[in-house]
Amino acid sequence: MRALRTAGAAFALCAALFAGAPVAAADASPSASAGADGDDGPTEAGTGFRTATAIEQGQTATASASAGDYLYWVFPAAAGQVPTVKAHIELPEAQARHGKTTWRLDVYDGLRRRQACTSGAQTATAAPEDASLDLGCRIRRVRPWSEAWANEPLPGSYYIRLTVVDLPEQDLGLPFTTEVTASTRDTGGAHAEGGELSPLTPAVRAGATQAPDAGASPDATESPTGSPGDDSSSNTAAAAEPDGGWGSGWWSDRWVWTVAGGALGALAGVGGYALSRGRRSFRRPPAAE
Repeated sequence: MRALRTAGAAFALCAALFAGAPVAAADASPSASAGADGDDGPTEAGTGFRTATAIEQGQTATASASAGDYLYWVFPAAAGQVPTVKAHIELPEAQARHGKTTWRLDVYDGLRRRQACTSGAQTATAAPEDASLDLGCRIRRVRPWSEAWANEPLPGSYYIRLTVVDLPEQDLGLPFTTEVTASTRDTGGAHAEGGELSPLTPAVRAGATQAPDAGASPDATESPTGSPGDDSSSNTAAAAEPDGGWGSGWWSDRWVWTVAGGALGALAGVGGYALSRGRRSFRRPPAAE
């Protein structure tokens, strides 16, 4: 009976752990953002890395610009997250356009390295009769550390750049509007790894003036047909630190499955002992004559 009571207690513990496992696994789904609680997002975009408009995870930013402009936003991403960027473009009126236009959405890390998209339509072409266009880019999982030679995504600020890359010359300067959203998804304990790294960019308020001794070199201003660059402004934009910090933290759903596995092992040991022990009959020794 004692073995059965022990097995029952172990089974109840396992059931409780497995019941809590979906809650921990839910952390792997897109989390609610502080910017998605009804607050209006920014209504303008920067024109370079230094003047990028800061947005929060899950927040939607809007902007009005002219075809040929480079638009920049910046958002934070912590270790263990998979960032996804989406852009919806309301194109100029069809009667004002003279042909097809090709738009591109790029994501750069804090070191201004372009990150490859694992899914999503990073580049799309709009026909003259199209009224809108959707772009998207999901990059690789952000790692807490990386080799110096690798191009792995690391914790810190991530820059979004939206621009038109091919259009008739007559269409340069036509007005358009866009909505940009940056969201993240936590991968959970299945992809947890050790290591800790400071964010690639300092967590300062967007638009804060850079210190004179920061050693930043002047950059050329972008032109509609030029290569990526920075404005000559001395203001630096950086995303604020996420609510959970830049690191993945010590807790993950891996702890749940580890404890559940240990409890199952204990239950199996108790059951095996009970089966191998079998029934014992206790007989009194024969009375002495």
